[in-house]
Amino acid sequence: MAAPGDRKLYLGPRLRTLRRELGLNQSRMAEELGVSPSYLNHLERNQRPLTAQMLLRLAHTYDLDVRGFVAGAQEASAGDLQEIVADDLIRDIGITRQEVLEVAENYPGMAEAVRRLYRAVSDLRQVPERLEAVGAGAAPAASPIVWLREWLEARRNHFAALDTAAETLSATLGEGPEALREGMVRRLAEAYGLSVRIVPGGTLSAALRHYDYHRRRLMLSERLSAASRLFGIAHQLAWQELALAIGALVDEAAPPNAETRRLVQRALTAYAAAAILMPYGRFHAAAVEGRYDLDLLADRFGTSIEQVAHRLTTLDRAGARGVPLFLLKLDGAGNVMKRYAADSLPLARYGGGCPRWHVHAALRRPGEEVVDRAEMPDGTTYLTWARAVPSPVGEAPALLILGCVAAAAAGAIGHDDPARPATPIGPACHLCERPACPARSLPPITRALDLDPFQRTEAPYPFRPV
Repeated sequence: MAAPGDRKLYLGPRLRTLRRELGLNQSRMAEELGVSPSYLNHLERNQRPLTAQMLLRLAHTYDLDVRGFVAGAQEASAGDLQEIVADDLIRDIGITRQEVLEVAENYPGMAEAVRRLYRAVSDLRQVPERLEAVGAGAAPAASPIVWLREWLEARRNHFAALDTAAETLSATLGEGPEALREGMVRRLAEAYGLSVRIVPGGTLSAALRHYDYHRRRLMLSERLSAASRLFGIAHQLAWQELALAIGALVDEAAPPNAETRRLVQRALTAYAAAAILMPYGRFHAAAVEGRYDLDLLADRFGTSIEQVAHRLTTLDRAGARGVPLFLLKLDGAGNVMKRYAADSLPLARYGGGCPRWHVHAALRRPGEEVVDRAEMPDGTTYLTWARAVPSPVGEAPALLILGCVAAAAAGAIGHDDPARPATPIGPACHLCERPACPARSLPPITRALDLDPFQRTEAPYPFRPV
């Protein structure tokens, strides 16, 4: 990718999105940037390129991460578009990677429209199978989970107002897991007449946490770990105490339907609960001091490894940003259960991770952290570390993966070891163009097979180069 100084940057739609996220009209933003409204209008319409001077003004005025503003969105967009144009439906058109990059960089709105249409087509392709399986009506074309995931990624999984409100509340409750628990229980009782009870596992049937609205009591299953019980109490307090702040964010998100709205509300309530247990300032300081040691943070805040990992992906406060991490949670079959990406991770969104990625070994080594430096086909190297995390009800453990671009980890993350050799990996096999890979399970759909009847190669599916 060329540096900003080597090419003209037309980032109008992205600039317009930033302005709307800040709640500004063109006149106000132009005044704050020291330019005329007509010039800003030209920038937003891609009639003028965004100069280096204007990028610096944006960074200074709005504490903007210029690298993320210029590159992050277009890299993620280009990766999605590359997967789309490789689909059998349109593969024969022969759209080049350069064309994909130009669309992602210069026409982000069009790229987003193509992605939405492709998701709809993908969902429609599955309708016959779903109908046959259930013998009933079709599933909705738009997935609430995908909508939520993309909304969270667009916000970099950070909600400043909610963090501030939760941090203020947490400061009144006590510091340390035991003091905080007592403070939350007392607050629920005194302010809302609500009691907290630990009940036998069978009492709640299949539920692990239940709020009895009529009797004003929160019931937590004895099957929950101490960390999960603490989180359950914080979740209820966030629901009661921060309802207005959460509701305002839900309204701002404008989910497309009631189902998605409930999902967004649940995600934001969980975010607020984590922010109460791990208030931003203290948690960020502890993460930096401990060099992102998951066990140290879990012990200090009385939370689980998974809760700590989630919280680490939210550290995007102006002036106190953390290392931009991605998080993946996979089940034993490799299906993606959760995905948060601060900087885009070029792996398939819905499973099929590379078998050469060493982090998968963590499922076979419970309690051990497996670290790997992984190199993608484009040469980008990532520092990744993984743990097997238990299910709250005793089911098979899941694989929790954290990581970042290796350059961002230098000196900040304890696992970083520049001398560690990088493992060459790729996205899902059908998208990976790394040649001579002996672990390949499928040929790349972007290349034609090159089978020689007189030769057996190390790679099971040799393919023709470009």
